[in-house]
Amino acid sequence: MQHRIVVLGAGYTGAVAAGRLARRLHREDVTITVVNPGPDFVERVRLHQVAAGQDLRPRPLGEVFAGTGVELRLAKVTALDVDRKTVTVATAGSPEREELEYDTLVYALGSGWDGGGVPGTAEHAHEVSSRPGALRLRARLAALAAGRPVVVVGGGLTGLEAATEIAEARPDLDVALVARGALGDWLSEKGRAHLRKVVDGLGITVHEHTRVTAVEADAVTTDDGRTVPAEATVWTTGFAVHPIAQATTLELADRGRIVVDATMRSVSHPDVYAVGDAATATGPGGRPLRMSCASGVPMAWQAADAIAARLTGTKVPRVAIRYFQQCVSLGRGQGLIQFTTADDRAKDRVLTGRAAARYKELICRGAAWGVANPTAGMPSRRRRVVRRETGSRARARAAV
Repeated sequence: MQHRIVVLGAGYTGAVAAGRLARRLHREDVTITVVNPGPDFVERVRLHQVAAGQDLRPRPLGEVFAGTGVELRLAKVTALDVDRKTVTVATAGSPEREELEYDTLVYALGSGWDGGGVPGTAEHAHEVSSRPGALRLRARLAALAAGRPVVVVGGGLTGLEAATEIAEARPDLDVALVARGALGDWLSEKGRAHLRKVVDGLGITVHEHTRVTAVEADAVTTDDGRTVPAEATVWTTGFAVHPIAQATTLELADRGRIVVDATMRSVSHPDVYAVGDAATATGPGGRPLRMSCASGVPMAWQAADAIAARLTGTKVPRVAIRYFQQCVSLGRGQGLIQFTTADDRAKDRVLTGRAAARYKELICRGAAWGVANPTAGMPSRRRRVVRRETGSRARARAAV
C-alpha cells in the first residue's frame, strides 16, 4: 500500500515541501496530495506591490506540479482530526464534504492578518496579507483623489514596504505611518539612517511611539487621544495563524502555532509536520524563528528531508536554520538589506539604494522560481520506502 502524504497549503512552504518530497521519494511508494483553496500560487511577499497598482505574473499551481507526481486538490480545509488522521475538505461550489486520510501530514496553512482586537479594524481597515485583501486596497487607493490621507498602521517590514510602495506609486496622496516604537528600531544605525532618508524623501509622515486604539471609516484614534485622518487605513501590525489547528489535540504554543522539534515534526503527534508561520520552532541562540519566508522555506526543506529519511530508513539530516539578512523594499527604486547574525540581530553592515532594491528583487524572484520549479536542483535519485517496523524497533527508530 502506498504511503499517503497530504500537504495542507500551497504557499511558499507547502509547495516547496511537496516538490522536495516528490524529488526524494519513489512514485510507486507514495502519494503526495496538496490541498489549496485557490488555483494560483500567491507571491505574498509582493502583495504590497499589488495594492499599489502593479500586476504580477500568474503562476497556476497546475503548471507548478505538472509532471512531478504531486496531485493538486482545489479545496478548502474545514476540519482536521489528528487522532483519526483525516482532513475534511470542501470543494468550491459544492456543499459536499470529503475526508482525506493520511499517513503523514504536512501542515502549511500559514497565517493571515491580525486586527489585534482593535475596534473598527474588521469593518474599516485593509490588509495586504492576502491577494483579495491587496486587491480591495488597490481599488480603494485608485478611488482616492489627490491629497487624501492614507494611514499605514505597523512599523515592521510589512508596514514599511506598504507605506513606501504606496507613497512612491501615488505621490499625490498624504501617506502616514504609525509605529509603536521608533522608526526601524530593530535596524542598525546605518539602516535606520537610510530608512529615515527614504521615508522623508517620499513625504511620509511618521507617528513614532504611537498605538492605534480605534479605526473609523475616515480616521484612526491613537493612545494619546489624537485623531489622524485616514480615508484608507492599512493594518500591518502582525499575523494570526490559521485557526484549524486550535480545534485539534495538537500541542500548540500561545499564539496557536504548532510546537515542533528540530525536524519540524509535531512534539505531540509524530505523523504531523508543521512548517512556516503555522509552526513554532527554535532557531539559533534558543530564539523562536520569526514568521517570514526566510524562516518558512528552510523549515519546509527540513521537514521534507526528515520525512523522506524516516520513510526510507536513512539518517535524518539536521541542518540548523539561521538568518543572513532582512530584505526590505522601499518602493521600486530603493531598498535596504540589513545583514544579521545567525539569530537575526542586526549587524553594522547594510546595503542600500538601488543595489539593495535589485538584491531584494533577486531574492523575490528566487523564491518564486523555487516554487515554480519544485523538483529542480536536487539529486534525481528517488529512494524506496522501507516497510514499517513494529514493536520496540519501530519505537526506537521513531525516537531518532
